[in-house]
Amino acid sequence: MKIEQVIEEKYKTLTKSEKKIANYVLESPNHIIYGTMNDIKSEIHVGDATIIRFCQKLGFSGFSDLKIEIAKEDYSQKESQAKDSELFFDEKERKIVNSLETTKRKLSIELLERSSALLSNASAIYIFGVGLSGNTAKDLEAMFLRIGIQAKAISDTHFQAQTAAILKNTDLVIGISLSGRTLDLYESLKIAKGHTAKILSITSNLVSPIAQLSDIVLQTTAEEFFDGGSLSGKISQLYICELLVRHHEKIFENEALKSREEIIRAVISKSID
Repeated sequence: MKIEQVIEEKYKTLTKSEKKIANYVLESPNHIIYGTMNDIKSEIHVGDATIIRFCQKLGFSGFSDLKIEIAKEDYSQKESQAKDSELFFDEKERKIVNSLETTKRKLSIELLERSSALLSNASAIYIFGVGLSGNTAKDLEAMFLRIGIQAKAISDTHFQAQTAAILKNTDLVIGISLSGRTLDLYESLKIAKGHTAKILSITSNLVSPIAQLSDIVLQTTAEEFFDGGSLSGKISQLYICELLVRHHEKIFENEALKSREEIIRAVISKSID
């Protein structure tokens, strides 16, 4: 049964405050999917207990359970609209193109220039990411290496925390998280911040906890909640990484070109004739 139908059935049994939540869910389901309980509390002025009671009256164990159900319905609806094979290809292409266009609109040369300044002034550079963002961290490490920048990608959260604990104010940490709410990454970046290291984050949400810790935020598109690890989210991250590296390369063109040449010479013999 759809969430709208469940709310309609239970509506008369809800209190006045619970009805405020019900109306909010019906009017702004995306705010439930991508928001937090604190977001809802500040938006419609209800308490934690009221939100939990509302969820339980609808048959859910709590807010996370409700969030997942709404996201699942939204995802299923979008996927059902693209069942035709031609529409399926078009829809996937549209998502990727939209991701790139949206990411481009959120960037500026000024942000890239400030980011390059952090890179050039850093005595050591670390890239933190968890899960699929950890893979992006490895990609960025390889991209930096080709222009002569030695950075260390770390995806293990224990090593992130240990590394953060010995940083100094001339070090730079690049934190990668689509949501900006990855707890383990946030805790590592908080340790780094406490040791006065500079933080550059690549994330979708400017008001997320990770963004709030950062000196500079390069903003990606927001990934669909029920489609974690989607190609569009990954491409948005990689697009920013590419622009960050290429812009820095333009500023330090001679050094970067020399590094590219030396790296090509080092690996050219590895190819099969």
